Amino acid sequence: MVIDVDAAVGADGWVTRPELLTRVSRQTVDLWVARGKLVRLAPGLFALPSSAASWRTRIAAALATRDGAVASHTTALALWELIEHPPGPVHLTVDLHQSARGSSGLAVHRSQGIDGERRRVGGLSVTSVERSLVDAWARPAPLRRPDLRAAVIAAVRRRFCTPADLRWELDRRARLPGRAELDRLIGLLADGCQSELEIWGCLNVLRGPGMPPFVQQRRLVVGGELFVLDVAYEEVQLAVEMDGAAWHGSRQQRERDIRRDALVATIGWQTLRFGFRRMTTAAAACRRDVLAAYEARRALFGVR
Repeated sequence: MVIDVDAAVGADGWVTRPELLTRVSRQTVDLWVARGKLVRLAPGLFALPSSAASWRTRIAAALATRDGAVASHTTALALWELIEHPPGPVHLTVDLHQSARGSSGLAVHRSQGIDGERRRVGGLSVTSVERSLVDAWARPAPLRRPDLRAAVIAAVRRRFCTPADLRWELDRRARLPGRAELDRLIGLLADGCQSELEIWGCLNVLRGPGMPPFVQQRRLVVGGELFVLDVAYEEVQLAVEMDGAAWHGSRQQRERDIRRDALVATIGWQTLRFGFRRMTTAAAACRRDVLAAYEARRALFGVR
């Protein structure tokens, strides 16, 4: 009986050598590999050509053949849907007593106590979000550091982890490459920043010389609706909103912003809005506008 290669490999698109040899002979396996009908992912591990290029196939196969392993680093971040998986190998981490031998498509890391960091995503074992972010921060290539900054911000904004979780993980890595930058980023996220624009605005506009103190992510209920202000000067009821180029560029969003500003005005709040371009190219002018509005409302409210 002639067995088709697809049937021999199975629906997952990959198979271990011992399992494959229960269905076909060694000679058939060697022939399929020689003819390109079968791809050797790693020693003792094969996949169909249509599946071998998929990073999901490669990590699923690697995890199935490594006891106790977890997807980690950039591969874990891709499983958490915080980044697109970059070209190159998939990453997994094993315990210290296991071999770190990998292959051209598999990078194996060794670490103590990985069970405490184990989570499940899509049926696969994966390191926690905070561990994945810090691991990838130490070895960003082929990603760029801005890609990882965006992943850190998105993870906190989407509540996959908290700044405190990231701080705990970072505190374990005294010699982490780029540690100071990540430490500053975590501090800004803990303060309430939720985007690179808010971070830039806080550092370059709102925290400038002579600028008054403020709070971030101030919750405000108007007529039963909940709004969250980017920045609030509570003593004078002044809000500052930093509008990203993409999110606030649509007509529908602009209309929602107008309605929101009108509603918060009904309970005494004034809103200043700064677009991405103006915030990032005219920081001094933005500071003057905020300070002028703040001083005017101080006079209005009789605040000394």
